[in-house]
Amino acid sequence: MGGFGVVYKGYLKDLDTYVAVKRISKASKQGIKEYASEVKIISRSRHKNLVKLIGQCHEKGELILVYEFMANGSLDSHLFKGKTLLTWEVRFKIVQDLASALFYLHEKGDHCVLHRDIKASNIMLDSSFNAKLGDFGLARLVDHAKASQTTHLAGTMGYLAPECVSSGKASKESDVYSFGVVALEIACGRRSIEPKYEESQASLVTWVWNAYGSQRLPDVADPKLCMNFDAKQMECLLMVGLWCVHPDQHLRPSIRQTLQVFNFEAPLPKLPGTRPTPTYDAQTTSEIQASHVFRV
Repeated sequence: MGGFGVVYKGYLKDLDTYVAVKRISKASKQGIKEYASEVKIISRSRHKNLVKLIGQCHEKGELILVYEFMANGSLDSHLFKGKTLLTWEVRFKIVQDLASALFYLHEKGDHCVLHRDIKASNIMLDSSFNAKLGDFGLARLVDHAKASQTTHLAGTMGYLAPECVSSGKASKESDVYSFGVVALEIACGRRSIEPKYEESQASLVTWVWNAYGSQRLPDVADPKLCMNFDAKQMECLLMVGLWCVHPDQHLRPSIRQTLQVFNFEAPLPKLPGTRPTPTYDAQTTSEIQASHVFRV
């Protein structure tokens, strides 16, 4: 949950509990904006799969946020950095937890909350490996009737939906795209973009879709699992992940639909064997970099 500040481990004597204390950098204008967004949105949100904000302080030029302490850190430290090997049961539960959090944000409040930065490093794990979505610094409140907002392009490369790159418009569908990328990362145990691989495998989304098209979907499962997974659940996770990262935002599921498939209350989606070409007016990389700032 670093973003534009430093995170410390603290201890609250009165509550006899450990906490995570995020100190916002005074030099960061973006950090100040993120602090305000975080307080505004997360302080009014209550869900077991959202990191709980315990308190905040803005005195003497200091901006501090105090969160519940998540003993097992972030999801990316386990998936990509070898902190521990997550079993299949834990991985499938993490995806369900994340979907539950996103369903709450999109559908359950007075306003729809667009998170805009769903990624493995913003998914925190408690002592029992329950997953909680954190870092609401880029989040925005929108009316349910609109459920989209045109903003400066924000988010993290590898998780951004293609229409966001061309239009800057965030929506429920763009959050679903990011969720789909995380789902594929959990199933495959590799990052969304891996430059060390040859071109055909560098993009996780392209690699998995090609495997699906050539009926080799089981081959993309994380080799670190040593085939110790439920084959039906693995297929479900990969198929839902691909459905969520469909280049056409209108053909992506709602988060409610993904939950139904994860619970096996609805059939697996039918997807084209070849990944469709996005139909949007893409800017060149240089144009994007000249006009926007990404998280990495």
